[in-house]
Amino acid sequence: MPFEDRLGEAMRHTGDSFELGDRRDLVESGLVRGRRRLARRRTAAVTGSVLALATVGLGSAYAAGFVGGGGDSSVAAPPKPTRQADGAMSGEKMVALFKSLLPPGTVTKEQGSGPGDPGASGKPDVSSTASVSGVFDDGNGPGLVALGVSRVDPAAESSREQVACPAKAFVDYDSCQTEQRADGSRYMLLQGYEYPDRRELTKDWRAVLLTPKGTLIDASEWNAPAEKGVRISRETPPLTAGQLKALVISPKWLSVADALRAPEKPAKPERSVGSGPSAEAVQKQLIALLPAGRGLKVGEKGGQDGYAFAVLDDGKGKSLVQINVQSGMSDAAPEGTTSTLPDGTVVGLAKKPGEKGGAGAVMWTADTVRPDGFRVVVSAFNTGSQNEAATRAEPALTLGELRTIALDPRWLTLK
Repeated sequence: MPFEDRLGEAMRHTGDSFELGDRRDLVESGLVRGRRRLARRRTAAVTGSVLALATVGLGSAYAAGFVGGGGDSSVAAPPKPTRQADGAMSGEKMVALFKSLLPPGTVTKEQGSGPGDPGASGKPDVSSTASVSGVFDDGNGPGLVALGVSRVDPAAESSREQVACPAKAFVDYDSCQTEQRADGSRYMLLQGYEYPDRRELTKDWRAVLLTPKGTLIDASEWNAPAEKGVRISRETPPLTAGQLKALVISPKWLSVADALRAPEKPAKPERSVGSGPSAEAVQKQLIALLPAGRGLKVGEKGGQDGYAFAVLDDGKGKSLVQINVQSGMSDAAPEGTTSTLPDGTVVGLAKKPGEKGGAGAVMWTADTVRPDGFRVVVSAFNTGSQNEAATRAEPALTLGELRTIALDPRWLTLK
């Protein structure tokens, strides 16, 4: 299944309401949905026929392969467990441990699932994840708190990025802090929102710990008794930053991880249709092709294979620019005003509203597809973040400049 199709399936799963229903459902879907808005995942956003890779908060849900598709998941479950789960922690014990690590208060609607729970065969079901959640009230209003434990490949990019602050060009938040701990673990605290474009609604705070041995402990809390669909019940989530950290870094979760299935070492995937050159190569080329003499300063930047972005500022306000460089895209049809060059390259130029709905935001795009399917599509916005309102009247790059960048022959060296 093509990547964008798998992403669509994942997004449909994560778009459902968070419901505290069956315990196993909570483990496999509810907690995943609860993390999706604030976690850092680079995924595909398809608008019409223009493919623009960007960061949207699918979080460890998609990274770990919990919702749709296997992709390059570092947590894909092997066919059989590597060890027996006899005596492993059950869902009931997960709940008890969870409660013991919370500060004084009451916990209701608790749900949990652990590696010691019986599976369909009646024997312990050793899975790749364990989860627990509950509505916690310290006397100032209830708030949902959820935590998951999984085993991952600590060297995999999809694991490391779970403890790296996301690009503010794509995810809006109040604060993000990372910490390298003395034992080699990496910790991240992200204080943001369930809906970044509507800050008056639910706040979502997320803390993640990744150990050198590959234990990933991921917790989120909301200032409401559910992730969404209910009114907020307090000004901030119930646990302070320090309390949330204490919950996540507790060594007691390590014994839970020990009973989980170890991640398989994925075979190095072959380059697939639609894949592209390295993020570093694309980013370097994009910056080199920016028009000279314009006083353009590059701020935040990043990317992934086949994709790069940079936030530009010419003194008139920030402007996000992003580019995709892909092979095997002969079926792509550029939108907007199209023309065909003598060599058969199809060029599409379009001006349209921004993808994320920021007030007054616009997106200008130059999309080029060569006869052999090599595609370069570059877009510029009149804002430094797709989630924010326009910061300037027009993007920092003109449509003609975008066209020149997309058609530059130096991209051909990255095929």
